[in-house]
Amino acid sequence: MNRLFFFLSILLLSIPSFAAQLNLDLGDNKRVWQTKELLDHPQAQTVQIPDDVSYKRNMNYRAVPLAALLKGVKADDHLQAVALDGFVAELSAAPLLNAKGAQAWLAVEDPAKPWPLLEKNKLSAGPFYLVWTSPKDGQIGAEQWPFQISSFKLLPPVAERFPALRPDAKLAASDPINQGFMLFQKHCLACHRLNGAGDSQFGPDLNVPYSPTEYFTTESLKRYIRDPQALRNWPQAKMPSIASSMLSDDELEQLVGYLKHMAGRKQPVSSK
Repeated sequence: MNRLFFFLSILLLSIPSFAAQLNLDLGDNKRVWQTKELLDHPQAQTVQIPDDVSYKRNMNYRAVPLAALLKGVKADDHLQAVALDGFVAELSAAPLLNAKGAQAWLAVEDPAKPWPLLEKNKLSAGPFYLVWTSPKDGQIGAEQWPFQISSFKLLPPVAERFPALRPDAKLAASDPINQGFMLFQKHCLACHRLNGAGDSQFGPDLNVPYSPTEYFTTESLKRYIRDPQALRNWPQAKMPSIASSMLSDDELEQLVGYLKHMAGRKQPVSSK
């Protein structure tokens, strides 16, 4: 019996993990891609990612240029990447379509050659992971590297889908608060809701019941955004630091300005 158990264990360990599928819902372009199809894609190649955002070290991936999969998507469109753990990345299409500078790639985990675990007793970044070559050329932030992706969806812009996020309509388009709203979408909405609006289930609401501008001083909040673990450190903390290379000091001021503005525009949130 012990010998049988031993051989069964060896057999199970030798079987690769199951392949996955990627769902694309891009309006008229709806398709389900299987892992093998993507690994065999004619544009698939090995890409080198120095100092990978998730693994914190150099990584090599079998990957497909994301633009090759986004047939019919235009630069002014808006996409949403949905991850298996509830992380939702709101993505402007323009950077995803770039062929030069910061370029987006869909890294595909080969079941026969699984990627390392992200942490002990955690899953890998697979089955699909959005990675970037030359990310600094496009000021690509950590929130634009979603992993464990299950789908990409073509959706209306955030402001259209979630009116509760919008600043006062009387403000000029060039007002710093509106600029802060754009930065909120890029850096915060992947994990947080505001006024109950947003698709992510990952982090707390940033306005209800209280805005962080109501319990942080302005300077403390800026420090927290720059380096969350320096002010609040615990083993399960997940909020990444946002360096000045990704969010300038002026942009940080605009982001905090938006949060302050929205603290005066609270809306009731349904308990359902």
